[in-house]
Amino acid sequence: MSKPSLRLGVAYDFRNPAESGMGHQQLYAAIMDQVAWLDGLGLDLVWFTEHHFVEDGYLPSWIPVAAAMAARTKRVRFSCDVCLLPFNHPIRLAEDLAVLDNISGGRVEIGVGMGYAPHEFRGFGLPVSRRVSLTDEGIAVLKRAFTGEKFSFEGKRYSFQDVTITPGYVQPGGPPLWVAAMAEPGAQRAARFGANLLPQGPRAQSLDAWTKQVRADGRDPGSFRIGIIRSCLVTDDRERDWAAVRVAERRRMEVYNRFREAAGGHGGVAGITEAERIPQTWVVGTVDHCVAELSAFIEEYGLTDIVSWAVPPGMRPDDMSASLERYARDVAPCLRARFGGSP
Repeated sequence: MSKPSLRLGVAYDFRNPAESGMGHQQLYAAIMDQVAWLDGLGLDLVWFTEHHFVEDGYLPSWIPVAAAMAARTKRVRFSCDVCLLPFNHPIRLAEDLAVLDNISGGRVEIGVGMGYAPHEFRGFGLPVSRRVSLTDEGIAVLKRAFTGEKFSFEGKRYSFQDVTITPGYVQPGGPPLWVAAMAEPGAQRAARFGANLLPQGPRAQSLDAWTKQVRADGRDPGSFRIGIIRSCLVTDDRERDWAAVRVAERRRMEVYNRFREAAGGHGGVAGITEAERIPQTWVVGTVDHCVAELSAFIEEYGLTDIVSWAVPPGMRPDDMSASLERYARDVAPCLRARFGGSP
């Protein structure tokens, strides 16, 4: 089986601190316009992230946004890195995805993870200790729901009898499934469920552990997709353009660092430093520099899907337009020419 072709796109979290000078409604409208424009420029993907109860309006519900964008686009595919399964009832999620699959004409995928921020579990009235069972059972239910057939399920957290998801999915077998892996248990979970991989931790514990398990199960790792958020600022003047993005990037990381500190040892989150992870630092420079850096990154980790943060928190969508246009018009075609992919 041939390796999947390369897909490139953007990611949004809709964080809107006061520094942007925009209201939430204004930001949403501007991002909708931006995605319609990027769709016309030929990008492949729009991903969302999910967090809850964050003061700057971090996107808590990505499916309504994807549905609105689907109505204004023709090409891009929508997914999440990641949908936090403990906070999403799997039957309700399966129904929402079926509706989105129909609205978008089969342009939806789903990436899932466990979550780790204690304040989110408190907000939903759930003990953190249930995160693994809720995630495992949630994935199992989604897999059954995506068949389109009537099913029953009996687990520790969920119990359903004679359920059929309607309307049916446009995509046979439902939306392609992705599973996030920060450490070996996540890698084994992705392999066990036959899912595409979102490696978010050290290579040995996420990507390599998943590859080993997939092969042990008698499957070809090259038949799966591997995706990550790795941002790119395309500029001929780094000194002029990087300063504002760097400030926004620091602002973006502050909330994750706060979550990790509060999480302690849950899922190994606190014990992993940024230096140990598969790199997700910004690539900043000319078209040639960005193509070279991203090409090496794709080669080293066998990636099939890369998305760039489109609007770092505190910036306005228009602030990133020049870079995003060059990313879509100049960088993406060079990468597709090397690794395959449709313009």
